[in-house]
Parts: sequence; C-alpha cells; structure tokens
Amino acid sequence: MSPRTVGRLLRPAGRAAVLAVAATAVVFAATELLPGDAAQLRTAGRASPEDIAERRELLGLDRPAAVRYLDWLHGAVRGDLGRSLAGGKPVTTLFAERLPATVVLVTVALAGTVLLTAAALTLTQLRGGRHGTAATGLAAVPQPVYAAVLGSVLAGLLGWLPPVSLLPPGGSPLDDPRLLVLPALTLALPSAAFATALLRGALGDARRRPHVTDARLRGLPAPLVLRRHVLPFLYAPALQVTALLAGGLVAGTALVETLFAYPGTGQLLVSAVAVRDVPVIQAAALIPAAVLLLSMLLADLVARRTMVPGRAPDAGRALPQAAGEGL
Repeated sequence: MSPRTVGRLLRPAGRAAVLAVAATAVVFAATELLPGDAAQLRTAGRASPEDIAERRELLGLDRPAAVRYLDWLHGAVRGDLGRSLAGGKPVTTLFAERLPATVVLVTVALAGTVLLTAAALTLTQLRGGRHGTAATGLAAVPQPVYAAVLGSVLAGLLGWLPPVSLLPPGGSPLDDPRLLVLPALTLALPSAAFATALLRGALGDARRRPHVTDARLRGLPAPLVLRRHVLPFLYAPALQVTALLAGGLVAGTALVETLFAYPGTGQLLVSAVAVRDVPVIQAAALIPAAVLLLSMLLADLVARRTMVPGRAPDAGRALPQAAGEGL
C-alpha cells in the first residue's frame, strides 16, 4: 500500500475520531446543564447538605467538569468506560447485557428500511418518477405517532402482536420474533420515508441521463431500465444514506425501546438520564456516533472504489446494450 493511499485512509479516519470525541463532549456538556446530579437525585431530597456533599465527593462529582470529562475520555481511549454512578457496575458490563438485543433490533429495522426504500424507489421508477412526494410527508411524522398507530392497529385492533416487547430473563428477541415487529416497524417506516425522499433526487438525475432516455425510447421494459441503467448511479448515494440511517437507527432506539419496554441500550440511556448517570450516558452517546461515523467512512471508501466521478460503472456499455436489446 502506497503512502498516498495510507494518507487517504488516515485523514477521514482522523476526522471521524475527532467528530466522535466532539459528540461525547457535547453530550457531557448538555448533561451538566441538567438540574441536579447523581448524588442529589439518588437521595430524592431526603439527605442533608452534608450527606450530599459527602456523596458527591465519593462519586467524584466535586471535581471540575472539565477534569471529569478528560478522565472519562482518557479511560475510554483505553477501553475503560468507567462505572455506573447509580449501581457501581462497570459500564461495559451494563452494555454487554443489553447490546445484543439492540443489535438485533437495529439489524432487523435496517433490513426493513432497505427493503421498503427499494420498493418505494422501484414504484417511483415504474410510474415515471411521479407520486414520490408522499415520502417527504411520511418522514416528518414523529416516531411516537408511528408507535401509537402501529400498536393500536396490530396489537389492539387486530391482536396479531404483543403490545410490549418484554423479554424473559436471559432470553433473546429471536426466541419470539413477534416481539421485534412493532419496534422494528416504528424505526423502519420513518427511516424508509426519509431515505426515499433523499434518494428521489438521485433517481431523477439518473433517469435524465442520455443512455437511460435512449433505453426508454427503444422500448426496453421499465424494470430492465431500472436494474441495468439507473441503479449503477444510485450505488454511491445509497451507501451514504444507508450509513446515515445506521447511526440514526441506533440513536432512535432510545425512544422506541422505552415505548415498547424493549430491554436494550436505548432504554438504559433513558434511565441513566433520569438519574444523571454520566458514564452510562457518555457510553450510550458514543455508540451511535461511532456507528454513524464508521459507516459513513466505509461507505465513502467503497463508493470511491466502485464509482468513477460522473460516470456509472456500466455507462460505457449502456447504449450498445440498449441498442441490442431494443431490436
């Protein structure tokens, strides 16, 4: 590998690391602005000021905020995310218990998002690029609305699914896949609408390419035009949108897991914010930031290797293929 190639890899990796650190700093500062701290909230106002001061010293909360953040960052770089201020357990242990459930949920939701987006873009292509504006409106609908409608219809009215997604102790969501349907759909539907709205522009640009217009004029079937002459131009933007959605889905689990009582890292984050458990909040913020930045980095690297600027991989063969198939 040449030094130039190494430099091309290290520069975006360095930017991703800086952005991840910046995200944790913003979250730490926002948590500091919330009223109360772990020592005060755990006593629920029943302890004397002296007891609270003693507890703050025991938890290390009497130190300046900058010092506490730098100590946490130093440990995080070494793989030590600290201990929970609420229970004293290592943060890595808390997340190890909950992370598998969240990984399964996000994986299912991302797969559903990709399938729904592909179906929506295919329908838009087959209809000549029309009827795609509904995606913008659907993307603007808040997640709680999707959760309420899906829960009311699928769990309440039809009774097909359980209204909550509680797991038995030590159980896996894969033991009863029905538990994944409501939270996964609540994540996937707005994400697919958002992705469709973003990719409609790229789809419209691809449809206006000369070789695509020529293929349509020669009477090639719309599905064939989409697969062979339009999709190559969507690979790079689709990879970037998928990377963006991966981080967004991880971040969006906090609300969805709380609404459906799903025992993942998102629910852990909500409970940590309630008691100002800063190490847990920091770790919960680091995960979606790292997923988003790493996904975007990989998407950019793949796009650079597979796409030539201004030209699809098979654009040079598009017109001859269209001519041959149209005969």
